[in-house]
Amino acid sequence: MRIGAHVADDDPVAAAAEVGADVVQFFLSDPQGWRKPTEHPRAAALRSATGQGDLDVFVHSPYVLNVASCNNRIRIPSRKGVTQQADAAAAVGASGLIVHGGHVRHGEDPAEGVENWHKLFARQAAQGGFATRVLVENTAGGDNAMARQFDTLARLWDAIGEFDVGFCLDTCHAHAAGEDLSGIVDRVLAITGTIDLVHCNNSRDEFGSSRDRHAPVHEGTIAAEQLVEICAAAGAPVVLETRPDSQPHDIAFLRERLGS
Repeated sequence: MRIGAHVADDDPVAAAAEVGADVVQFFLSDPQGWRKPTEHPRAAALRSATGQGDLDVFVHSPYVLNVASCNNRIRIPSRKGVTQQADAAAAVGASGLIVHGGHVRHGEDPAEGVENWHKLFARQAAQGGFATRVLVENTAGGDNAMARQFDTLARLWDAIGEFDVGFCLDTCHAHAAGEDLSGIVDRVLAITGTIDLVHCNNSRDEFGSSRDRHAPVHEGTIAAEQLVEICAAAGAPVVLETRPDSQPHDIAFLRERLGS
């Protein structure tokens, strides 16, 4: 099993060596901005590392992207942003681009958000698909979110599951959303048929809090052994989105417990 962390984007290969990771995730542009990503200065080194099997790479899209939005001024640049991010992710040898499920506003029909996701994939499929596989990530809060509660996630997957789409399971987000972590892998697989990445994050807040505040493996309100069980059951690469100072310890702990 491949285990790693979200790292700074300046030199992910060096960051991986520093924390003992064989998986890295990073941003290719400002996570709070709309600007198109530029060529990464370490792209050749990243492609070499992935090509030799030394490193798995994932790219996280900016948080501002909201494909589900009914607002044209958000949805249209979000669609463009996903495509641009996927192209840039492919250029660094990334296995996937993580995109949050997004939401519609209060009073708007969530079915429109689901349809907006379908349109994104349908239009891109007509052009040959995304340059890198898109992984939809479950989110922690929002009454009108597309991928917070698993019943809504199931409706989303009914609309996009026919395409080459993957899923990223975030343990903190699921806990904050009020989804029982016991048996969660089986429940997700029954919906999506796939888990392509696990964000193994503990939570600083209680179950059902709707608050997206990550904590290191041993410091939150989720039992560390439960996180280990989820990673083992998922059988997918694992990324820790925790404090940089805790990442080497968290990676070593998971590697020891998972026998990898």
